[in-house]
Amino acid sequence: MNDRVVLTRNGAEELRAELAKLKSVDRPNVIAAIAEARSHGDLSENAEYDAAKEQQGFIEGRIAELESSLSIAEIINPLKIAQDGKVVFGAYVNLYDTEQDSTVHYQLVGNLEADLNKGRISISSPIGKALIGKHVDDQVEVAAPRGKRVYEILKVAYK
Repeated sequence: MNDRVVLTRNGAEELRAELAKLKSVDRPNVIAAIAEARSHGDLSENAEYDAAKEQQGFIEGRIAELESSLSIAEIINPLKIAQDGKVVFGAYVNLYDTEQDSTVHYQLVGNLEADLNKGRISISSPIGKALIGKHVDDQVEVAAPRGKRVYEILKVAYK
């Protein structure tokens, strides 16, 4: 993995918790499911066995990904970055969407912890790239699938 892995402290804690759950709960559960499916006989036509093995592959892959990423991750505290009121990694940003006449709120995070449903966008996303280094009252243009979007930065906070 050559890409730099950056995380907020909270993001790192969430990923460590996910890793612990995968190892202590999900992995044993899928092993038990495989054993149960094996006890039903002919594995060549056993859908339960196939599903459990597929789930095991997903779990083991996710464990490997998390272990690798967490081992090289750089935990960045936005409070320790020279912010000067600008948008930096980890910052919370309130934006005015000029086209939608609405306000949106995001935190800029690393790729591993990005989750739009939780208001976390990656610093490598188009909007994340456009926001980095900008200040309150700046406008940013973002190329979106439905065309250009314009946002005005209303507030920048660091927690």
